[in-house]
Order: sequence, then C-alpha cells, then structure tokens
Amino acid sequence: MSEPIGQVAGKIWDFLNKNEPASPSKIAKEIKVPKNDLQRAIGWLAREEKITIELNGRVETLSLK
Repeated sequence: MSEPIGQVAGKIWDFLNKNEPASPSKIAKEIKVPKNDLQRAIGWLAREEKITIELNGRVETLSLK
C-alpha cells in the first residue's frame, strides 16, 4: 500500500532541504517511493507553494522556495 501523500511530501522536502536541486527520478530513487506517490506529493508541495519546478532543456528540476 502507498504511503500517505503528506508523508511523501515531507520526505521530498527533507531531501531537497539537504540536497537541492534534484530531478524527480533522483528523488524517487533516494527516498525509495513509487513514482506515482512522488508525483502526487510534488503536486501537493507545488500547490502549497513550497517548491519551484524548473525545466532546463528536457530535465525537470525541483528545488525549495
């Protein structure tokens, strides 16, 4: 079963706080969550205006605001 979205969002925030910026793929591997859960949590953080999503060429990068 999937982790609650809020818990995954917290893991993403913690990861970015220590390692920013990073691609969603790298974050998923490092925090060991399924990509679907990761995408939902990214949406949560974006809606709360906690992260910035940048597109550099074909690579999406996440960082904290």
